[in-house]
Amino acid sequence: MRSLRELLPEGAEITEKENSFIIHHDFAVKSSYRMNVVGMGDVGRTFLLASKLLGNDILSSIGIYDLNEDMLRRLEMEMGQIRAASGDMRFPEVRIIGEEDLFDADVFVFCATKRVPDVVAGEDPGDVRMAQFGANRPMIETYAEMAAARDYENMFFVVSDPVDPLAKAASLKMSMPERIQGCGLGVMNARAAYYAEKDPALRSYLEEGRAFGPHGEDLVIADSVKNYDEAASEKLTDLTIGSNIAMRNIGFKPYIAPAVSSGALTVTEALRGRWHYSSVYFGSGSNGAFLGVKNRLTVSGVEVEDLPLPDALFARIETAYMDLEAMI
Repeated sequence: MRSLRELLPEGAEITEKENSFIIHHDFAVKSSYRMNVVGMGDVGRTFLLASKLLGNDILSSIGIYDLNEDMLRRLEMEMGQIRAASGDMRFPEVRIIGEEDLFDADVFVFCATKRVPDVVAGEDPGDVRMAQFGANRPMIETYAEMAAARDYENMFFVVSDPVDPLAKAASLKMSMPERIQGCGLGVMNARAAYYAEKDPALRSYLEEGRAFGPHGEDLVIADSVKNYDEAASEKLTDLTIGSNIAMRNIGFKPYIAPAVSSGALTVTEALRGRWHYSSVYFGSGSNGAFLGVKNRLTVSGVEVEDLPLPDALFARIETAYMDLEAMI
């Protein structure tokens, strides 16, 4: 059996626990958080709506910023008109902010993206991910530099694709990789569960399965961490990765489930200190990568689930990690 902690650099400062380890940093646990979001495209708008509804107990306000001022005015009105008749349910206030206010917050969320060519059946998904990285990297680096200039030291969540290398790009500008999380693995877990529910041979995933790695190519789905079946796991991995193309083949852009499962659910669950899927930094300085794992935020740092892994499963995860490390 192998362990995820083997991927950490030699001498990494961690606290070992039974079936987990903590990567140290100080996290200011609060009863409510002020969150600011940049980018109000399809993903950003969906993330905003879901966060307003899902974050009523953990978010005090949501600041929104985009270059499209008419979209901002629309969203401020629309979000302000979501409330229950009884008045008993409290929702976070949604307000328009300026660029200078982006890092006056407890939580920053990057949802900005530039358009890349549509994915079509048969196209290499690796090429599309790299096109997205090339388009979105300058934007996230700009915001990371702004955060560093303003001494921002709170949580920085990356929702735009490809989340894992974009998180690494941001960390190189901010020198705070332990406070950055990439939000992409949540929807891959959700998609794996969706397909597992439809096939009795794959249903072990619902109780015993795990997801690892990036959002996209090199994803690792394990049908079970107790009784790992490589053939079943690879089948479920292929179905999960192919879900994007399946959605596009019926004529729709696959952004609703990612914006909710990887975005709003991941961020709100993380802030509550609950287990969730996101990518965290395995590395030191510029040497390392953001790897998607099950984890939670604690006052001591990021606690990473670390179950005993069969050699074959660990080998798949290690390959994904090495490929991510090589991207940037």
